[in-house]
Amino acid sequence: MTAMRTALAALLFSFSSAAWAQLPDADGPEDTKAPATPAQQAPAEKPSLPACAQRLPTLRTPLSFAPGEELEFDLDAMGATAGKMTMSVQKKQDGSLPVQIKVQTNSFFSKVRRVNATAMSYMHPKTLRPSRYTEEATENEQHRTVDVAFNAKERNVRIDYVSRGKPGRSNQPYEHEGMDVAGAIYMMRQLPLKEGLPLCFDVYGVRRMWRMTASVVKREHVSLPLGEFEAWHLEGVAVRLDNPKMKREVHVWITDDDRRLPLAAVGTIDLGAVRATLTSYSRPGEKAKQAQGKEQLKW
Repeated sequence: MTAMRTALAALLFSFSSAAWAQLPDADGPEDTKAPATPAQQAPAEKPSLPACAQRLPTLRTPLSFAPGEELEFDLDAMGATAGKMTMSVQKKQDGSLPVQIKVQTNSFFSKVRRVNATAMSYMHPKTLRPSRYTEEATENEQHRTVDVAFNAKERNVRIDYVSRGKPGRSNQPYEHEGMDVAGAIYMMRQLPLKEGLPLCFDVYGVRRMWRMTASVVKREHVSLPLGEFEAWHLEGVAVRLDNPKMKREVHVWITDDDRRLPLAAVGTIDLGAVRATLTSYSRPGEKAKQAQGKEQLKW
């Protein structure tokens, strides 16, 4: 998978295209007893998909963001700075509110994986539900594109993609709210966050749909080079709908103010732990702010 998609999904529930790498099949703890005969062996228990028992709460109004807002993040992987990610709200287009996410690795990390990628989510300007999601990425000279169409009525996504010069198409059903990894970040900024609030929705990532179950842990103080913030800490697990063995734990921090800035997220990719940290932002009508000084990591 691309590091861009890996950062986009850690961004989401841990923050960054992060967290969508496939997990290897995991065996249970080693059995110290003598191995059972075929007649004694019980079929392996199939992992179950978490159920969505509740709908997403009504979104807060007005929106905490507007066209012209731009956020910039440092991406850290394997304990080193890996690159930059920007998130920007675009002007309304054909009845949609587009948001764009760009990811580019730095010269150091490019020795491990070189990525230049852009994703776009086309959301309804009021409900923030997506109608379309696109990705275009070049990773180590390999170019990939994805165009995803959401059909909320049929609860289905149509995925058109080109990878290594070969086109393909698939359809993926989902059961609950259908989101994408870019737009879901903005949707979460509008939730009426409070301690213990449960969240559950389905999300597109890496040509598959995933079930995201999460909750608001608590309100925490976050100290960053960008400043001191009070923020809500959300944690959850993303499970692939068609293969519940594949899952990722994710964490994200969102400021407890009218701006609802996504401050940081932590997750894992195929290369190990990844983190996205907000380093600057500019918003219409506000003075741009950039990080200064060293991070204190008071989370």
